[in-house]
Amino acid sequence: MTSRSYLWPGVPLALGSAVLFGASAPLSKILMGSVDPWLLAGILYLGAGVGLAIVHWGRPLIGLTSPEAPLRRRDLPWLAMVVIFGGVLGPLLLMLGLSQTSAASGSLLLNLEALATMFIAWAVFRENVDRRLLLGAAAILAGAVLLTWTNDGLKLDSGSLLIAAACLSWGIDNNLTRKLSSADPVQIAMIKGLVAGTTNLALALSLGADLPGIEFIGAGAVLGFLAIGVSLVMFMLGLRHLGTARTGAYFSLAPFIGSVLALAIFRDPITWQLVGAGILMATGLWLHLAERHDHAHDHEVLEHDHAHVHDEHHQHTHVGPVIEPHSHWHRHEPMRHKHPHYPDLHHRHGHSHG
Repeated sequence: MTSRSYLWPGVPLALGSAVLFGASAPLSKILMGSVDPWLLAGILYLGAGVGLAIVHWGRPLIGLTSPEAPLRRRDLPWLAMVVIFGGVLGPLLLMLGLSQTSAASGSLLLNLEALATMFIAWAVFRENVDRRLLLGAAAILAGAVLLTWTNDGLKLDSGSLLIAAACLSWGIDNNLTRKLSSADPVQIAMIKGLVAGTTNLALALSLGADLPGIEFIGAGAVLGFLAIGVSLVMFMLGLRHLGTARTGAYFSLAPFIGSVLALAIFRDPITWQLVGAGILMATGLWLHLAERHDHAHDHEVLEHDHAHVHDEHHQHTHVGPVIEPHSHWHRHEPMRHKHPHYPDLHHRHGHSHG
């Protein structure tokens, strides 16, 4: 394995997911003047679900067979919790928070999602987190604190608190999603979008929200498909290669994309706090990008079903031709080796060292 090849394709997938999702906050702010926040959350997720349904069901029509492993019955409880935390609570809290704060500040506060994701992965799921990752997380947190600091001290208005709550919901969602990362990400994101979108839409309409014009519904649906649907698929693929904490760390780029777009679109003032927070958060992201995790480790017996190619973790034989990548149930025998890696599907060990 080359010196940095273990970063591929997980890092580009995580960063691509961040770029797409980062655009969602300022672009949603544009639509918010004409759409109820709760209703907009429903339109965004329904757009993601319908768009991915077209992709999912359209593959056989153009002669493409999915190499991905389908959802199993044992996945359903995890999927239900992912939909609740990530598809219903998260977007609702974000839309309500954005309606009460500036787009630039709201975008930068979304960095708290990465912190929540990393903390839960480390504290609850015992995923390996080293010093560099912790220093990067501390820099991101310092940026978030600076962003909400006033002459009277730390000021967390209702909008900021709602966005922080949304980040916590997504942090829980990201860790639960790892339980599903070996299954077809398009199918999972499609179900999440359809269920969450329909739920939010129905609740908003039942509480008296008015449907906007077809042009706003269309714009929200397209935004949801790209910024939520495609972004979620890329995020789940990143989870396979990087683990939860590190995928969440790379995803920290999302708020920077959102803040730059917000400054360009809304002409929000560039304050010293915004610049300082950006520098601190950029430093945290650089620390995450520069991390290298390399040590001798043991693999215990592992049986699972997921999309893969025949790398050093998939040394088994097949009957008949093999198309790469492909999916099937397989068994990994115990082995011990040393190479740079992240806590991916084959490296889920929970010790901590620098």
